[in-house]
Amino acid sequence: MTKITLKNKVKQIITILNEKYPEPKCALEHITPWQLLVATILSAQCTDKRVNMITPALFKKFPTIESFAEADIKELEKYIHSAGFYHNKAKNIINCATELLNQYNGVLPQTIDELTKLPGVGRKTANVLLGNAFGINEGIVVDTHVSRLSQKIGLTTNTDPEKIEKDLMKIVEKKHWTDFSHWLILHGRETCIARRPKCENCIISAQCDSFKTN
Repeated sequence: MTKITLKNKVKQIITILNEKYPEPKCALEHITPWQLLVATILSAQCTDKRVNMITPALFKKFPTIESFAEADIKELEKYIHSAGFYHNKAKNIINCATELLNQYNGVLPQTIDELTKLPGVGRKTANVLLGNAFGINEGIVVDTHVSRLSQKIGLTTNTDPEKIEKDLMKIVEKKHWTDFSHWLILHGRETCIARRPKCENCIISAQCDSFKTN
C-alpha cells in the first residue's frame, strides 16, 4: 500500500477539523490590533483564559497606545500581575507602545520584519497579529498545543518552534496557515489533552502516528 504523503495527511486533517470547527478564531479577546498585540504579549507562559480575565480592566484603564506609552510601570504591573513575568511584560508593553508612536505614528506595521523589531514581539506574536488582526498568512503560530500535536501526529520531528513552523509551512497550504494553528489548538484543548488524551474519541486518529503505534 502506498504510504500517504505528509501533504495529503495534512489535507485530510484540515478537512476533518474544518468540519468540526468551521469558524476557528483567536481565543484572545480584543477589539483592535493593538489590544491583540498586548494580549499576545501577556499570553507568554500564561493561559488565554487568564489573559481574558485581565484585559477588560486593563484596556479600560489604558484605552489607547498613548496611555500605555505614558503609563507608570508600577501601576501597569498591578493590572497584569496575575499573567506572570509581569516586570518584563510591563516593560515590553510600554516600550512597544513608545516605539510604535515614535516610529509608526501609532499604526501597527504589517510585516514580520517590522513587528519583530518591536520590544516583546517575537515571531510567534507577530504571526498571531498578522493572521488574526490583518488576515495576512505570513507564518504559522506554533504554541505548546501546535508543537505537541504536530509531533504526535507525525508532521515534524523537531522540537524547536521555529523549525516546527518551517516544517509545517512546507506541507500546509498558505491559505490555511492561520486557521491550521487554531484547529490544532482547539483539538488539543478538547481532545488531544496533554496529560490525558482522548484517543478513543479522536476524529483524526487515523492520521496520527502516535495512535497507530499505541
